[in-house]
Formats: sequence, structure tokens, C-alpha cells
Amino acid sequence: MAKRRAAAVALAASALGGCVAGPAPEIATPAPILPETYHYRPSGAVETSLADLLPQGDAAFVRMAEVALAGSPTLLEAVARIDAARAAADRAGAYRLPAVGIGGSVTGSRSNPDQFGANLPPGVEFETTRVQYGANVTASWDPDVFGRLRASERASLALAEATAADRDAVRVALIAELAAATIDWRTLSAREASLRRDLGTATEFTRLAGVREEAGLSPGFDRIRAEGTMANVQSRIDALAGEKARLLGRLVTLSTLDAGTIEALFAETAPGTGTPSPPATLPSDLLSARPDVRAAFARLAASDQALAATAASRFPSFDLSAVVGLLAFGIGGLFDTDAIVGSLGASVAAPLLDFGRIEAEIDGAAADKRAAFQRYRGALYQALGDAESGYALVAAADREATSARTEAALGARQADLADTRYRAGLADFLTVLDARRTAIAANERADAAEGRARRARVLLWQALGGGESPLP
Repeated sequence: MAKRRAAAVALAASALGGCVAGPAPEIATPAPILPETYHYRPSGAVETSLADLLPQGDAAFVRMAEVALAGSPTLLEAVARIDAARAAADRAGAYRLPAVGIGGSVTGSRSNPDQFGANLPPGVEFETTRVQYGANVTASWDPDVFGRLRASERASLALAEATAADRDAVRVALIAELAAATIDWRTLSAREASLRRDLGTATEFTRLAGVREEAGLSPGFDRIRAEGTMANVQSRIDALAGEKARLLGRLVTLSTLDAGTIEALFAETAPGTGTPSPPATLPSDLLSARPDVRAAFARLAASDQALAATAASRFPSFDLSAVVGLLAFGIGGLFDTDAIVGSLGASVAAPLLDFGRIEAEIDGAAADKRAAFQRYRGALYQALGDAESGYALVAAADREATSARTEAALGARQADLADTRYRAGLADFLTVLDARRTAIAANERADAAEGRARRARVLLWQALGGGESPLP
């Protein structure tokens, strides 16, 4: 017996020594080098907040954003994913705690006495029918000596953080799309208002050309040119209606409001169309502000813990178990002292020969961690690129808007001077029409350029991670 026990101990030691192959492999994840500042960031301190880049003074935008954040299907789906990820983390944590169960049983059996032979000793009787009653409480626990369960729990918690960051990314994208669509609607409305004013002027010129034609002071060609200008302005107004219809459908999808309510919101007095200066943020702010960067970093942490859990599978696993119960052959016997039964056990299991399966799993987990690190780097450089582009776009859009507004002012003055010269007999009617068409086109380009300047600020807000917002 002693020799057998010594052989068993030696075999167990050999198995444990063979499966313990060291810690998880180290995967280099150096911190990416960030620039000290953005190339197109405005110089000097700018007293504006990130939220000022949104059209938060527009009541229509604020109302649509409030409703969307409360009932958007896309956002609520992301919230449900967070609940699922947290449940997975709770489940992983629960595996580290003892499992306790309770059970009961009633078992009936009938035996043939002949199986024990025909010649039983005198006075020995055999019950052919027996009913067994039992009740027990079981408990088992994995002490997690080598940390496999702890690593799995930490991986699940990191994935829950990544899912929460994904929710934030959906929220930022939703607000940005609503803000951009709101600005587009206001821009279209401004262009339509300008064109309707120009339509009134073109109509008056057409009437004047008709009067002059009837009086024999100008040829019919002038009236036809005037009518062409009026038709051109009207066609532009009709084209804007189609763009508004497309925007309205998009806003219904984003805000979950009906089209009538959205139009009623936009029918209210339009706010001022200011273009605040962009705030002077730093590239390092993206590490905590951009939801996609935070999500990628959390998934990198999860892959690190998953690698640790996979590597721990090379080590022995222990299990402690206990059973306490009652066993009797009559229902009344369950309450006797002799009915109490129990057992206590401990087990250890370790891989001995798996032909490289565990090592392959470890290699796969290590590759997943390397991929997660590159995804994190990709998300970070994507964020840096978006921010650089956002600052540059704001600067370029502001210059375009300034130039377009100057062009519109000069075009309006040129049209007024041409009209004055015409009335004084110093210019022909064709010169007046050409000057008016130029002014109309320049004014529409100025309205569109100002809309692009405001929209560029929304893109910068999204590129910088959204950050603080007065919206709920």
C-alpha cells in the first residue's frame, strides 16, 4: 500500500511539473506617441467650450435631441448591449463563488431473491421491494489558485466598459447628425428666403420689361431674358423643396418624431446663426474624450485578461465539494439521527499530454491581443486625423464664408448701380439682368457657405469626442 501511495504522489508531481510552463507571453503594447498640438488649432486662448459648436440655441434641435436620446432605437439597442455585457461580467464573477444546491429524491426498487441464491441462511429474509427517501445540500468551489477565473472576470468587466463606450459613440453620432441636419434645414430656409426676395425683384423686372416692350422702348428680347431669370429663380426654389423633403425623412428617422411635429418646430423663429471660434484642445484629450478610442482601449485590456485566462489553463485546477443530506428507507426515518449522511472531497486536474492544444489556444489569444493593440492604435490615429481635419475644415469654411459674403455684398451693390445707370439711360436692360443674376447666385452661395461653416463646427465637435453638452 505504501508503494502504491508513493507511486501516485510521484505521478501527480510529474503531471503538475509538466503542465506548469510559465506565465502568459508578453505582448508589447507601447503607448502611441501623440503630437504636442494640432497643426490647424487656433492660436491663443479661445474662450469657448466644445458644446458651443452645436446649435444649442436652436429650440428645434434641442427638442429633437431630447426626444432622440430618450427613444432612439439605435441608442436603446446600444443600452441593451451594455446590460448584456454587464450580465456576462456578473456571471463571470459568480463562477468565483461557491455553488450551493439543494435536492431531494424518492427511489423505488424491486429485486428478485433468486439472485442471491436459493439457500439463504435460516432466519435471513430479503426485502424484494424497497423505497429510498433522500434530501441533500451540495456545495462546490473552485479556489482559483492560478487566477483563471479572476482573469476571465476582469476580461468581462473590460468588455462591459467597451460596450458602454460604444453607447457613448452612438450618442455622439446621433447628436452630431441631428445638429448637422438642423443646420442644413436652416441653411435651406435661408437660401429659400433669399431666393424668394430675388424672385420678387425678378418679377418686377419682368413686368417693367413688358411695359417697355408695349411702349416700344425695348425689344421683346429684354422681356424674354427677364422671364428667363424669373424662371431660373423659381426652379432653384423648387429644387430646395426636394432637399427639404430628404432632410425631413432623415430627421424623422433620427428623432423618432413625426414629420408634422418637426415642421412645426422649424416653423418657430429661427435663432441667430453665429459661428463660435473652436476651442483649443490638445491631442491627449482624445484618450478620454473619444468614445471609440476608449472602447478600443477597453477591448485591448479585455484581450490582455483573456490571454492571462487562457495561459492559466496550463496549470492545475482544484475543486472542493461537500454533500450533507438525509437518507432513509421510510418517510418517517428522515428525522432520525442515523439518516444524516455526508461527504467531503477535493480533486485536482491538470493537463498531461494534449499534443499542443493549449499552446495553440495561447498563441491564438496572443494574436488577438496584438490585433486589439493595433485596433487601438488605429482608433487613436483615426481620432487624431479627424481632429486635424476638423480644425482645418473650420478654418477653410470660415474663409470661404467671409469671401462669399463679400462677393454677395459686391454683387448686390453692382446690381443696384446697374439699375441706377439703367434708369438714368446710361446702361441697357441686358446689363441690369446680368448684374441681377450675378447678385442672386452670389447671395445663394454666401448662404450655403455660412451653412457649411456652421456644419464644420459640428464635425469638429464630433471629431473631438463630443465632450460636455447641455443636452440630457
